[in-house]
Amino acid sequence: MPLAGRSDLRRLARSSLDLIEGHQHSSGAYPASPDYPVYRYSWLRDGAFIADAMSRAGRPDSAERFFGWCARVLDARADRIADLVDRVGRGEDVPAEQMLPTRYTLDGGDGDEPWWDFQLDGYGTWLWALVAHATRHGRSLEPYRSAVASTVDYLVAFGDRPCYDWWEEHAEHRHVATLGAVVAGLRAVTDVPAGDGGPLLDPARASTARLRTAGVEGLIHIETTRAGHLTKWLGAPAVDGSLLACLTPFEVVDPHGPVAERTYQQVRDQLLRGGVYRYLGDTFYGGGEWLILTAWLGWHEARTGRVELAAERLRWIAAQATPAGHLPEQVSGNPQDPSRIDEWVHRWGPVATPLLWSHAMFVTLALEVEQ
Repeated sequence: MPLAGRSDLRRLARSSLDLIEGHQHSSGAYPASPDYPVYRYSWLRDGAFIADAMSRAGRPDSAERFFGWCARVLDARADRIADLVDRVGRGEDVPAEQMLPTRYTLDGGDGDEPWWDFQLDGYGTWLWALVAHATRHGRSLEPYRSAVASTVDYLVAFGDRPCYDWWEEHAEHRHVATLGAVVAGLRAVTDVPAGDGGPLLDPARASTARLRTAGVEGLIHIETTRAGHLTKWLGAPAVDGSLLACLTPFEVVDPHGPVAERTYQQVRDQLLRGGVYRYLGDTFYGGGEWLILTAWLGWHEARTGRVELAAERLRWIAAQATPAGHLPEQVSGNPQDPSRIDEWVHRWGPVATPLLWSHAMFVTLALEVEQ
């Protein structure tokens, strides 16, 4: 498909892959942003999508190193997970601050800085990305059996509980993008073989995973029946850019169906300027346009036959690169609240650049547009 500046786009895609691999820690972890003070950690969510891009782009060993890191992180916490699951099974109300972290140090530690920690989406997303990678490259899932089992137990026990969303906000709500990640992860591992012909999950664990998946799907279905489209959280009319993941690639709803189309239209009509806002009313660095979400919009457009629109998103993202070829987290050309930019610059410095997730999503969209 002809694209203006095709060679420049390819060059940025190649340099993005090199940048990601160059910053990958020896442990296999991907730092969210190597130069941003509070992003020198690895998130399961961000890292899983980064690994997915590397896997798609023909760098499976980098993805495998990340999944190995995830497995070690979870295996090291197997007893902690079992205790949490046992406590909730006895009817105990487990406080959010005792749940697993959402981000880890690059060597797999919990970290000692305060954060908005209880998030569930990353635990579903790493399962989804792991199985997609193993299927794509014919890799065995056997080395991940114990880590997958612990993750499934954690999601079965807590998967529909209120927690922070992708943006470390609103812990009091059940966020649809988070529920979608839980569904995608549990679906991915429930019936897949480990690599030796046997199932990855034992029958009892697979059965409880199916029940939890059906329950969470039911919550999403009730919400979409009420609103006609996916919503930011259960019981709210608003949309959020993260909902795009529920369409593509998670396919929590049929990406070609009416719910997906209405969700896509709501996101596009409410949140798209040049790029995509996280949500209306965002004030983080003034509430700018996010590169990952712009790529997500294009990813869904490419998968639903709107390739020219997807190509527009790709070119817009490329235009945000610094002279060094680094892609930021967001840009402030059309901020929702310009008065809130300086407070974040004073707190943490300029917008995170490079953001490895932005580079990964650019690569993913570039691959979709090139097909």
